[in-house]
Amino acid sequence: MEIAQLTIPDAYVVTPRQFQDDRGMFLEWYRFERLEAAVGHPLRLAQANCSVSKAGTVRGVHYADVPPSQAKYVFCARGTVVDVVVDLRVGSPTFGGWEAVTLDDQTRRAVYLSEGLGHAFMALTDDVTVVYLCSEVYNPTGERGVHPLDAGIGIVWPAGHEPLLSGKDLAAPSLDQARRDGLLPDYARCQELYRQLARRPEVSAPCAP
Repeated sequence: MEIAQLTIPDAYVVTPRQFQDDRGMFLEWYRFERLEAAVGHPLRLAQANCSVSKAGTVRGVHYADVPPSQAKYVFCARGTVVDVVVDLRVGSPTFGGWEAVTLDDQTRRAVYLSEGLGHAFMALTDDVTVVYLCSEVYNPTGERGVHPLDAGIGIVWPAGHEPLLSGKDLAAPSLDQARRDGLLPDYARCQELYRQLARRPEVSAPCAP
């Protein structure tokens, strides 16, 4: 397994090693200690999500209030998506920047994004299945979004697909509007959260007798 930081700080792409034979294929798509070594703290597994989408579906740009926000480990189990990380942290050297990574059922890569970063993807095939490991449970009062087609961010979505958005994502504000309204995470506060997570002792599950 190889883990490399993206151009957006505190976001990583994970490339697993695949083992194939005449029976099929095996891989480890998540290893907590490898991710901890790269990120600086373990991922607290609080919730696992799964979405199934038709081609052209765009989900995001989603993020959550800091603290506690929600770190995500995103894996495409079926089909192909263009997965996008957006730096929404006011004060970050890459604020407003984004990076896209293709996730599919061939390379079987994953993306990890830290708290305070925005996440979105476009499904390029039908019945795309994306699973997410999340550090916090869903909190409807703290969940927010920025419009994925906002020209101020300028995400270049793949051609050939008409973007299909939910009503909630269609109504999401632009990046500038969200910043004016004080809805975006603060970079310094995010960095302090990361330091707190690095200092937090890991709680081990009790062993069975």
